[in-house]
Amino acid sequence: MKIFNTLSKTKQEFVPLEENKVRMYVCGPTVYNFIHIGNARPMIVFDTVRRYFEYKGYDVNFVSNFTDVDDKIIKKAIEEGLSSDEVSKRYIAECKKDMEGMNIKPATKHPLATEEIGGMVEMIKTLIDKGFAYEKNGTVYYRTRKFEEYGKLSHKNLDDLRSGERSLLVTGEDEKEDTLDFVLWKPKKEGEPFWESPWSEGRPGWHIECSVMSKKYLGEQIDIHAGGEDLVFPHHENEIAQSEAANGKEFARYWMHNAFLNIDNHKMSKSLGNFRTVREISGQYDLQVLRFFMLSAHYRSPLNFSAELMEASKSGLERIVNAADNLKFLMGNGKNTVMTEEEKALFAKTEEFVKGFERAMEDDFNTADAVAAVFELVKYANTNTDEDSSREYLAALLDRLVKLTDVLGLIVDREEDILDEEIEKLIEERQAARKAKDFKKADAIRDELLEKGILLKDTREGVQWKRA
Repeated sequence: MKIFNTLSKTKQEFVPLEENKVRMYVCGPTVYNFIHIGNARPMIVFDTVRRYFEYKGYDVNFVSNFTDVDDKIIKKAIEEGLSSDEVSKRYIAECKKDMEGMNIKPATKHPLATEEIGGMVEMIKTLIDKGFAYEKNGTVYYRTRKFEEYGKLSHKNLDDLRSGERSLLVTGEDEKEDTLDFVLWKPKKEGEPFWESPWSEGRPGWHIECSVMSKKYLGEQIDIHAGGEDLVFPHHENEIAQSEAANGKEFARYWMHNAFLNIDNHKMSKSLGNFRTVREISGQYDLQVLRFFMLSAHYRSPLNFSAELMEASKSGLERIVNAADNLKFLMGNGKNTVMTEEEKALFAKTEEFVKGFERAMEDDFNTADAVAAVFELVKYANTNTDEDSSREYLAALLDRLVKLTDVLGLIVDREEDILDEEIEKLIEERQAARKAKDFKKADAIRDELLEKGILLKDTREGVQWKRA
């Protein structure tokens, strides 16, 4: 299995630190709003990477954090007259709903930054003791030039990084020994949440959070660290500097980064009015379509989101789901017999598609080619089955299709459709709950319908619904 390592800029054979085990850390979102489709790409991509490792028999310890203390969270809390804790808890819950809709497996651990402050204080102390950090008027800075390998991930030297100074500069920059030094701890401002430390009442810098959470739940060395390519510098570069200086050993063996997502060939931004949340998309499409769309390109290739491509993804996914439904229909009417010799030979040929799928996934997780292998299996199943096929043969084909699509996180073997009458009844119950201001129950009913592929739209004329 080969992985493109950002550190070496080459595809490298994957060799785990511990046999048959993978320790993997993925930087999670800052929770101050609904997640957008840019957040969704690394979630889907690295969930799929995890699923493939598990498919190959690895025991995967998968850690992905929630950044629940940050300037954006504080700003949102002030705007809404809430505490930062209330804002972060609300959007963590909303994020988990969207992740469930995209069929993203819960991490082995989802640590919260605010619950790991003690570990951050301890690592900062270690860095000060080793001469890699210093304190000025309650702020602690990392001494960047002290770490000789700084820049090895972004492949820039320190002088080149001058062009990136703006992303490193913080308040109190005049107190720094060097403009490239970055913050490990900062004093509180009026009205901000804070924690006690030897230097000041304040909070940690963003970069130290992931170094500490990774170390606590995965150990001092990990196999894979992953995230969006926007995190290569300064976030992941700074994580390496902190972790390797504090622990005295290589932090991560393989660094994986997904490319950017554009909207209609433009960078997503609120100023352009093309900012799309996953929740908004869920009102138009089953989020399985969004997942299929994300996997239709290689994770290191830029991806362009558009209505046309989403419609194409919807059609592609339907083609796979229809093949699974057809196999189930034939099984319900098929002969209750074991495979014939001819069917055994036919089924043996499907091993070619499995091998094609695995070849694609083991070549730096090329999901686009893996999806193509699934389509080959679908075509083969459609053209080599009929009402005379045995149930054993049909079941074997369905099982093979389900196993491959499950690696991609695509649910093709769905439960029987919910009846229209049941939908209307649940909508009535939801309306009654909303009238009684029981919003928790109303949201639960909406989520239940969404799981069954039913999309709701609240309008002035009432609730409209459609099947995804």
